[in-house]
Amino acid sequence: METARLVWSRLPHSEDGELDGVGILSSTSNKNSVESLDYEVIENYAYREEQAQRGKLYYGYNVAVKWFFALLIGIGTGLAAVFINISVENFAGWKFELTFNIIQKSYLAGCLVYILINLALVFSSVYIITHFAPAAAGSGIPEIKGYLNGIDVPGILLFRTLVGKIFGSIGSVGGGLALGKEGPLVHTGACIASLLGQGGSTKYHLSSKWLQAFKSDRDRRDLVTCGCAAGVAAAFRAPVGGVLFALEEVTSWWRSQLMWRVFFTSAIVAVVVRAAMGWCKSGNCGHFGAGGFIIWDISGGQEDYSFEELLPMAVIGIIGGLLGALFNQLTIYVTRWRRNYLHKKGNKVKIYEACLISIITSIISFGLPLLRKCTPCPDSAPGSEIECPRAPGNDGNYVNFYCSKDNEYNDLATIFFNTQDDAIRNLFSAKTIHEFSAQSLLTFLVMFYTLAVVTFGSAVPAGQFVPGIMIGSTYGRLVGIFTVNHYKKLNIEEGTYALLGAASFLGGSMRMTVSLCVIMVEITNNLKLLPLIMLVLLISKAVGDAFNEGLYEEQARLRNIPLLESRPKYEMRTMTAREACGNQKVLSLPRVVKVADVVSILRSNKHNGFPVIDHTRSGEPLVIGLMLRSHLLVLLQSKIDFQHSPLPCDPRGGSRAIRPNFSEFAKPVSSKGLSIYDIHLSSDDLEMYIDLAPFLNPSPYVVPEDMSLTKVYNLFRQLGLRHIFVVPRASRVIGVITRKDLLIEEDEDSSTMELQSTSVRAQRHERRLSIGNPDAERPLLNGLLLQDQNHTN
Repeated sequence: METARLVWSRLPHSEDGELDGVGILSSTSNKNSVESLDYEVIENYAYREEQAQRGKLYYGYNVAVKWFFALLIGIGTGLAAVFINISVENFAGWKFELTFNIIQKSYLAGCLVYILINLALVFSSVYIITHFAPAAAGSGIPEIKGYLNGIDVPGILLFRTLVGKIFGSIGSVGGGLALGKEGPLVHTGACIASLLGQGGSTKYHLSSKWLQAFKSDRDRRDLVTCGCAAGVAAAFRAPVGGVLFALEEVTSWWRSQLMWRVFFTSAIVAVVVRAAMGWCKSGNCGHFGAGGFIIWDISGGQEDYSFEELLPMAVIGIIGGLLGALFNQLTIYVTRWRRNYLHKKGNKVKIYEACLISIITSIISFGLPLLRKCTPCPDSAPGSEIECPRAPGNDGNYVNFYCSKDNEYNDLATIFFNTQDDAIRNLFSAKTIHEFSAQSLLTFLVMFYTLAVVTFGSAVPAGQFVPGIMIGSTYGRLVGIFTVNHYKKLNIEEGTYALLGAASFLGGSMRMTVSLCVIMVEITNNLKLLPLIMLVLLISKAVGDAFNEGLYEEQARLRNIPLLESRPKYEMRTMTAREACGNQKVLSLPRVVKVADVVSILRSNKHNGFPVIDHTRSGEPLVIGLMLRSHLLVLLQSKIDFQHSPLPCDPRGGSRAIRPNFSEFAKPVSSKGLSIYDIHLSSDDLEMYIDLAPFLNPSPYVVPEDMSLTKVYNLFRQLGLRHIFVVPRASRVIGVITRKDLLIEEDEDSSTMELQSTSVRAQRHERRLSIGNPDAERPLLNGLLLQDQNHTN
């Protein structure tokens, strides 16, 4: 019971408060408070009046604008990805080129230059985050997942967050830290979509009124979903994987119309990225060439596999699940220690921490290859494009680093003293059997795994896709070495096992299946490995689920984002809606309320929704709807609907020609909206009244008090609700709606339906006239029973 109440307390209901350490909403402080979003359509009088004024032409225009915004999101996200990749590749290219030129004379001087360049890049990143855009730290995927789950996390979609994410990612990834730019690209796409939806940034005077077409949280949610898919499509050049990632990982609500727009956005991103890469091939982008965008073509690798290889592949899945679950648990401990001790000391400590991690990473990546003995180059096959050796800083295999002979290479430098994209390409490469020794792979695995755990959670933009691929491909190739030595078959490629290892670690850490499988196929261009990728993903996810939750779910909990998971807790099956409410006192408003009372109520609590009560002619209370706090604040600020009389007014009457527009009730996404302390009212205003009937939600979702909490949970999450009324059992039923009542075809004869409804009304009228005749009651019961039988389907 206590566990179920703990979970229920994390639901985004009417209270607004700060989240404490265990993720429960607390009203002790208003600082950094987390609110829920209004995804439900408020069908009040103002909404219906606005809809009645719009014709079919407007709805066609609205659909066209949504597709146009999907086009803009795809173009914007694609250009942002191109800019980030070009910048990262050029910084890395200049860094390695300068370092290589210096180590020709002195390795010590080259090491110092390498450390200082990485330190400068990382310092620029952490300085931007700590002083300009704190919400841009981390990957951003847990925050976006919370937003699409119905949580309004402050600051995650601002213009400065977008700028901080782009430039911070360039500094952190270009600085050689053990992190990637794929998660930040998802956040970047979401920010671009949100800013386009609200018409830009008003704070920085970068707004346009003609772009301000979508002001509701519901429409913005669809745009942000398109942005998330565009980010994945731009990061991996995987448009289908981007659509599936948005569907599987980040969204809680989906529909077919949104699927088409998300797919269109991802396709636009793919076109933009392809065009940019074609333009860069002519040498217009500096060091950015064939690499940079993450695609590792292994179509020329292993073409077939035997039944005997399934055992080591299953072992790779088990290892991925164990290491992925361990990674999640270690990041929890490190992040919790940072939050409770380190980051409480201010921004300076965050900067010192990131710079210290940069120095350690640079020393390890430069120093460990110096301790490794070089290996003679293998005899190249005729027609082979693989060159041995290669100079440091050039993409390719067999890097000559600190070798005494010209025909030798350093296998540890091939993966350590390189960009992560090129290192993964080397690990995935085919026709390179015995390029890496087991000792070098094991050394790299331990060191990079430790660096990834320590780096993740620091005050820089950090993605976990590429580090996960690096870790998985390392132990996958290690298993491949033992498999080749054991079976001694010529058709076994170590690069194939590296790919499976990368998929297994991502599956064991992030717990994605379908989207990750498609992404891995798209970035490797090898459809023949699809069954094997599916196998290791299923095994690694099953093993990881036995220990903890996925990486994004754990990080969302650490960031105090109260996510509603896809499945309710087991304990909720034995609880009812009334038990979940506890002994809380319901604070309601009358239909016609005094302005002074409204101000007093809003100042005395932080509820975001209030039931509105009216009375029937017999004096019985009647719930007529739900009034949102934000709507009350708009009414208080506008003062248009203040009235002197405490009597209800007719909303359809012509006495009030001036009313707030329905769009005026929308909260800006870039701010926390109005506050009761921002509104100034005179003493005369406080003595006036407001009739809430035209502005409340007349049809909120209602559940009986004895409904199981599991059903309430599913209803709340799947519909994206913010409030649910818990009421006593209803005393009567006025009708039953079945499937056939919701299937209205355009070519159906409407006159027959009208005739049936008229006959029913006529029968009811005759029954009312036959009161007192006992025989006349019998057809009523039979008619209801027959009607119920007709509605059983």
